[in-house]
Amino acid sequence: MSRLKTTYDKEIAAKLMSKLSLKNKHEVPKIEKIILNMGLGEDASDGKKLKACLDDLALIAGQKPVTTKFKKSISNFKTRKGSNAGAKVTLRSSRMYEFIDRLINIALPRIKDFRGLSSKGIDNSYNYSFGIKEHIVFPEVNFDKVDKIRGLDITMVTSSKSKQGTLELLKEFNFPINEKKI
Repeated sequence: MSRLKTTYDKEIAAKLMSKLSLKNKHEVPKIEKIILNMGLGEDASDGKKLKACLDDLALIAGQKPVTTKFKKSISNFKTRKGSNAGAKVTLRSSRMYEFIDRLINIALPRIKDFRGLSSKGIDNSYNYSFGIKEHIVFPEVNFDKVDKIRGLDITMVTSSKSKQGTLELLKEFNFPINEKKI
């Protein structure tokens, strides 16, 4: 069991119960899964660039990514239905907690001019999403072998019932949330 999972079970859940004034331990918000998405745009049609992105995402996540396809043809964006759009990975259980640990302690501090994550990234389903402009902030990616620096979207699906619950959960996991950032 990962270090962060045991910390959640022993300490964070109890703190959240008292902060959010919850009576049942099953009401405590938790992170259910993390989705990593890398859109490729025009590079998706090139087989070598697609393979390089899939390899980088596999190194970051620790499991094999899935190639995503376009659902519709849109002439202004030069997309065809069924052609490659990007890559995504869904992380659950132990791999998810290991990724959160690496993200908070290694990757986010390596971002240039980092001033914290926005607190406005919580959607109507109380999930938290944010983007990273350079996927090379993860130490698993070899900077010398990267042909192009790409962005990465990260979505954390939570079981929270309020925006306050999601925000408190992320703060307890030591996410660098900046309240003032818009």
